[in-house]
Amino acid sequence: MNKKTIVLMILDGWGKGRDYIGNAIMRANIPNFSVLINKYPNTLVKTSGYDVGLPDGQMGNSEVGHLNIGAGRVVYQEYTRITKSMETGEARDNPILNRAFNNALKNNSKLHLMGLVSDGGVHSHNTHLYYLIRYAKEKGIKDIYVHCFMDGRDVPPTSGAGYVKDLQNEMDLIGAGRIATVMGRYYAMDRDNRWERTQLAYDALTKAEGNFYGSPVEGIEKSYLEGIKDEFIKPIISDRNGMIEEDDSIIFFNFRPDRARQLTRALTDDDFNGFE
Repeated sequence: MNKKTIVLMILDGWGKGRDYIGNAIMRANIPNFSVLINKYPNTLVKTSGYDVGLPDGQMGNSEVGHLNIGAGRVVYQEYTRITKSMETGEARDNPILNRAFNNALKNNSKLHLMGLVSDGGVHSHNTHLYYLIRYAKEKGIKDIYVHCFMDGRDVPPTSGAGYVKDLQNEMDLIGAGRIATVMGRYYAMDRDNRWERTQLAYDALTKAEGNFYGSPVEGIEKSYLEGIKDEFIKPIISDRNGMIEEDDSIIFFNFRPDRARQLTRALTDDDFNGFE
C-alpha cells in the first residue's frame, strides 16, 4: 500500500488580499506558488472572528491560527472566554481573582492592575481592565493602581495616548483607579531574557524609578515629540504612591502568557537572579 505524503506549510504573513501597489505578493514573481494555485484544488480559509474562536471582527494572529490548525476545529480563545465570563458574571467566582482582591482588603493594601492597554486583542483587551477596576471598586478596594504597558505593535504606533485618555475617562466614570506608571512593551513584555529591559520595568514598578509626569498623557506625548513610539516609551511615573510594596496584590491582565512570564518571574520568584 502506497502512502501519500502530505505537507503542511505555514507561510507567516502570506495571504490573499486586494491588488494594489503595496501588495508585495501580487507584485512578486512566484512561479512555484502560481503552479500550485493554478494546477491543484485550492480554497481560502477565514482566519479571524468567529471562525477561529474570536469575537466578530477581531483579527487573528499566529498563535490563534496555529492552535486552530492543530486542533482541527474552532478553539475558543482566552479573549473570548474571558469576555464571556465577564458578561455572564462567572468571572466573579474566579478563585484567583477573588484571592487577590481579598488579600488587598485583608491587609488594607494596594491592588495593582498591570498589562497591555489597547484593544489589539492579541495579548490583552482594555475592556477586561475596565471590568477589573469596576469589580475591585464594588469589592471595596480603595487603592487601585494601573500600570499601563503601551502597545504600538498590534495597534498603530502612536495610539497609546488615546488609549490612556480612554482609560482615564473610564476611571472617572467608575470613580476608582489611578495610573501609576506607563512604559512600552519593549521593556515590560520582553520574552527573550534581555533582563536589562525587564529591570527598567521592574524598577519603575517597585521603586518608582523613571521620568515623572503628573499627567501620563503629557509624558507619552513628550516621547512622541522625541520620536519615541508607544512600544519603546521608557518608564513614566505619574503617581509615586503606586509602587508595588509588601502585601500588595497584583493582577497581570494579559491573557497571552508568553510576554508576561519574564516580568512575573522577576516579581514573584524567590530564586530569581536575572538582575540585582
